[in-house]
Amino acid sequence: MKLKLVLTLIVGLFVVSCVAELQRFEHAAKPDGSLSFLVVGDWGRRGLYNQSRVSRQMGIIGEEIDIDFIISTGDNFYDNGLTGVHDPAFHESFTDIYTAPSLQKQWYTVLGNHDYRGNVEAQLSPILRKMDSRWLCLRSFILNAGPEMAEFFFVDTTPFVSKYFIEPKDHVYDWKGILPRNNYLNNLLMEVESALRESSAVWKIVVGHHTIKSVGHHGNTDELAIHLLPLLQAYEVDLYINGHDHCLQHISSSESGIQFMTSGGGSKAWKGDVGTWSNPQEMKFYHDGQGFMSVEMTQTEVDIKFYDVFGTVLHKWTTSKQLSFAI
Repeated sequence: MKLKLVLTLIVGLFVVSCVAELQRFEHAAKPDGSLSFLVVGDWGRRGLYNQSRVSRQMGIIGEEIDIDFIISTGDNFYDNGLTGVHDPAFHESFTDIYTAPSLQKQWYTVLGNHDYRGNVEAQLSPILRKMDSRWLCLRSFILNAGPEMAEFFFVDTTPFVSKYFIEPKDHVYDWKGILPRNNYLNNLLMEVESALRESSAVWKIVVGHHTIKSVGHHGNTDELAIHLLPLLQAYEVDLYINGHDHCLQHISSSESGIQFMTSGGGSKAWKGDVGTWSNPQEMKFYHDGQGFMSVEMTQTEVDIKFYDVFGTVLHKWTTSKQLSFAI
C-alpha cells in the first residue's frame, strides 16, 4: 500500500533505478535520556530587525533548558544567500550574533529560497564548518537523536516550488546540483520515503523551510501538500517544523496526528499579515512578530514553547506517548 502511495506521488516525474541514502548524523541525549533544542528561522540580517534581540533571548532560554543543539529552518542569509565561503555575512549574521555560551552547540541547518539566490555550495562547504564548527548545512539529511528517541528528517523544500523556476522575477537562483529538477525531486521523495519507512524512532520530526499549512504571508505550499504531506501522514510523523512565513505558528491536523509548527521569526516579521483558516479548531496559535521555539523531549513526552522577542512564553503545547515493549 505504501509503495503504491509513493508511485502515485511521483507520477509525472522521471523514475530512476536507484535510491541513494540520505547522510546521517547522530546526537546523544543527556545522561537522563532527555533532549532539548531551539528552532529559529529566517534570521540572517546582520543583527537587524531584532535578530540580535531574538539571539539574546535564545541564549537565555538555551541556558535555562540546557539545549543540546539548534535547528535553523532556512533563509539563513538575506537577501541573496552568500556570495562565497569568504562572504563576511557568514560572520556578521551568524558567528558574531549567536554568541551566548548556550548557543555554542551544533546548528543543524536547511536551505531556504533566499539561500538559493546566492552561492548554495558556499553554505554547504566544509570550509564554513572550519570557520565555525557549529555550522552544519546540507540540502537534505537525517539526524538520529537519542539516538533511538527521535529521528529528524531535514528536507530541501525550495526545489519543490514551481514559481521559482517558472516566474523567478528579478531573482537568479543557483540550481547547480538540482537539475534536471524532476530527477532530483523524485530521488529525494524516494529517499525520504525509504528513511521514514525504516525508522524505529519514538518521535519522527520532519524539518523543511517552506510551510505546508500556514495562515501567514505565503500560506500553504501546494507542491509540498501534494508530494510530501502524504508521506508524513503514511508514516505517522509527529511534527513538521518550518520557517518561510515570518511568524510563529501552530496548526494541528484533523486528518492525522501531525502538528505543523512555524518558527520563522528570527528577524524581520510581517505585522498583521495573516489570513483565515477554514477549520478554526486546527488553528492553535499565531504570532506575527519575531521569536523562536523550544522543544524538550523524552521517550514519552514532548513539550513545545514559543517565545517572543522579549523571552515571554506565548504558547505551550505538550503531547505524550506510551512506550510499547516487544514480548
